[in-house]
Amino acid sequence: MNLASLLVRSAADHRDRPAIRLGDAITTYRELDAASARVAALLNSRGVAPGDRVGLMLPNVAEFPAVYYGILRAGAVVVPMNPLLKSREVGYYLSDSGASALFVWDTVADEATAGADGVETYTVAAGFTDALPPADGTLTERDADDTAVILYTSGTTGRPKGAELTHDNLMRNVEVVLSDLMALTPEDVVFGGLPLFHAFGQTVSLNASIAAGASVSLMTRFEPIAALEQLATHNATVFAGVPTMYSAFLAVPNAPELPGLRVCVSGGAALPVEVLYQFERAFGCMILEGYGLSETSPVASFNMPTKVRKPGTIGTPVTGVEMRVVDADGQPVAQGEIGEIAIRGHNIMKGYYQRPEATAEVLAADGWFRTGDMGRMDADGYFAIVDRKKDLIIRGGFNIYPREIEEVLYEHPAIAEAAVVGVPHESLGEEVGAAVALKAGANATQDELRAYVKAQVAAYKYPRHIWIVDALPKGATGKILKREISIPDFIAAQAN
Repeated sequence: MNLASLLVRSAADHRDRPAIRLGDAITTYRELDAASARVAALLNSRGVAPGDRVGLMLPNVAEFPAVYYGILRAGAVVVPMNPLLKSREVGYYLSDSGASALFVWDTVADEATAGADGVETYTVAAGFTDALPPADGTLTERDADDTAVILYTSGTTGRPKGAELTHDNLMRNVEVVLSDLMALTPEDVVFGGLPLFHAFGQTVSLNASIAAGASVSLMTRFEPIAALEQLATHNATVFAGVPTMYSAFLAVPNAPELPGLRVCVSGGAALPVEVLYQFERAFGCMILEGYGLSETSPVASFNMPTKVRKPGTIGTPVTGVEMRVVDADGQPVAQGEIGEIAIRGHNIMKGYYQRPEATAEVLAADGWFRTGDMGRMDADGYFAIVDRKKDLIIRGGFNIYPREIEEVLYEHPAIAEAAVVGVPHESLGEEVGAAVALKAGANATQDELRAYVKAQVAAYKYPRHIWIVDALPKGATGKILKREISIPDFIAAQAN
């Protein structure tokens, strides 16, 4: 078994059909297959062995799938990384995963190279695949339980953890996306505006499309007007996005008609019901909302096209997956009661890379994964998310873990205490806010602190809102109580 076999099979059946479109450029299945084979041969020539980790730090460009499937083809493990990461973050991902190589795009080469230099990982410029010599196309066989991808996922304590997704996890998640959700055919054109370094984009946009022999219409950076024009120009039939994308479309005046669009799927965060209805009235295409996490490959549940749709819910579990709502002891609660959502099935990760204790905290011996999300189940078996147990901030579909930002703030010489919290935002869902207390006699402005963090983390992570307080609220043990932090009225007004 090898996830890259999705490409190999489709290349055999659909050689000259378009696999990837980016603007006017088209990459056929034959060309993509050959490019991935050249990447695999390069890795083999540099001593990369099956099971070795290889970083991938590219935006949504045609080289991404070529390198992605090339790494897999060589039997190595893909470590996808957000191209917005700064050098300190790059260094962490590479050192934690033990990646021996990192493929980078030219626009992020400086930060990537600086991060890689600190951990002695060699970097490879990704815009090179056409210059490599032809390769024989060997596909390294892997076991079903071998790790294919390590996705670094948000937590509420410490730094990101690498969720190990196996070839079987990802192959079977693709199968349920095709059978339960989208029913893709080679005639479909799937909009590829979701980041491919993210689980949602990889499985739903890329892997499912390649498995079906469909075409992926890539967009390097989502912009609503350009996206609508691309959907119309490429006659896209499937749109997969996060709620902020749907909201952004509704704000575009004189939007083009999209007669080819047959199905839209939404995930990554809760989709406001009113946005769902407004989009459907404006564009005439039903939205199917679902749920998943990096640890679940990611699709766990969805409002299925073959079942009754319930707006405001995340639908029912996909084929082969179980879900339930449990109490603090892991026991199922009564129907309709709120508890933590737990999931079991073929989509559950192997574990967090080299973190057995962290794995044991969320993954029981009987296979039930505790999501940290609070929800309820109705009489028809539909699930709804009502709150998050974790402190996770979701900004425009991107996950942000507060402690990472807090650790950067604490490095500033003027800061005594810091707490990062989510500030409600009308279009993004949440914005990043930080309450800070300064050391006695120290001085620092909000602009200075904001710029300090911005220079060290990806652009979507830094706190847009910072307010200075005398002291942060604490419990009896001295722990900062985030639930008691008040967001100033003027900041709440700015966010909306």
